[in-house]
Amino acid sequence: MFNLPRRALLIAKRDYLTSVGTKTFLFGLVIFPLTFGGGVAAVVLIKARPDLRDRHVALIDRSGKLADFAMQAVAARNAAEMYETKTGLQVSPLYVIEPVAPELGDPNSQRLALSDRVRRGELFGFIEVGDAGDAASVYTNAGAIDKFKAWVTGAINDAVKMERLTESGIERSRAPAMLAAVMVDDLDLVTRDARTGAIREPVKRDKVAAMVVPISAMLLLLMIAMMGSVPMLSAVTEDKSQRIAEMLLGIATPHELMMGKVMAGVAHSLTASILYVAVGTVALIGFQVAGLAPVSLLPWFYVYLVAEVTMLCALSAALGAACNTPQEAQNLVMVVLAPVLIPVLVMLLVINEPNGPLATAMSLFPPFTPLLMMMRQTMPGGVPPWQPLVGLAGILLWVAAGVWAASRIFRVAILMQGQPPRLADLARWAVRG
Repeated sequence: MFNLPRRALLIAKRDYLTSVGTKTFLFGLVIFPLTFGGGVAAVVLIKARPDLRDRHVALIDRSGKLADFAMQAVAARNAAEMYETKTGLQVSPLYVIEPVAPELGDPNSQRLALSDRVRRGELFGFIEVGDAGDAASVYTNAGAIDKFKAWVTGAINDAVKMERLTESGIERSRAPAMLAAVMVDDLDLVTRDARTGAIREPVKRDKVAAMVVPISAMLLLLMIAMMGSVPMLSAVTEDKSQRIAEMLLGIATPHELMMGKVMAGVAHSLTASILYVAVGTVALIGFQVAGLAPVSLLPWFYVYLVAEVTMLCALSAALGAACNTPQEAQNLVMVVLAPVLIPVLVMLLVINEPNGPLATAMSLFPPFTPLLMMMRQTMPGGVPPWQPLVGLAGILLWVAAGVWAASRIFRVAILMQGQPPRLADLARWAVRG
């Protein structure tokens, strides 16, 4: 019994030292955080230094009665929304309305002329109010997530309301005050201190933290898991094609060989995680936002990481053993990445409803549990205490079954040469061994 884990550990040591001693590992160790962190830094810099140039917007008022109200509504919104409340500094570009008289004839000719001005950068966009004054269209080539349409829609609606109030006999100067929005605070749920029993004061929700922390935790887990597991696919295939696997099978069983490779992948990921967690902590302290880090969830992070990497490494080893060349292995990368890519595709749905039926069901489905449960646990509302435990039980069963099936495939496939096996062959080997 002593020799069984010892042989697997020797193989794990050999693969681990081979992988972490390469320039590829060191390059990946640096390039991954630079790519991810660079994107985050770019967003922060853009937000810190926004483009504050005025945005000129043409207004075609075919009703003949909304232009003045629209300019007044836009001016009120500029004053209320485009400046930081505490400092008074401008944080967003101001909108400047340019009234344009409607032209007779085909309206598309005027629309084309204004569109050309937008394309030349003379205008940011233009608005067209219908003859009745109860409908409007916004024309722009701004990006899909630009807030221009929503902002202008609000301003036009304010103008229409002001016009209606004026027609009802209310003084025009009183209309903005009557239309002023009510400030609504977004607060976390009230909780009780478990130690003292006192009811805690409500805390204002940090919208940035509510999105950035869960997404960052999920992507960090995904990134580290991929670093340790994806290279396993081509590495096993290369060992097989170069007959290295046959020599290793002379001193260890196929099960021990695969066990050693999986342990090497886990060690690879843990090595990377120590560096990333340490650097991330230092960065948070440097930006004075260390309180955003969900330190209490760090044990769960490592539980999910080990489970995710073990499952992906076992799958990579089995599929790699079934391939004859590294080129064949590359065609199966998407199969290995499916358990991590699917959670990424539903990430925004889970953020919108973290405790909804879809998010709960998918996070309890073992292949997706590590990423989705980690993300849900880092969100402000958290999850019911029983869900991570049930998810962990499902992960353990899934990993045990997956490693068992993968080891049976690996045992048969590692010595086979020739045509790559079909899906039916892999299923038969997993069942019959």
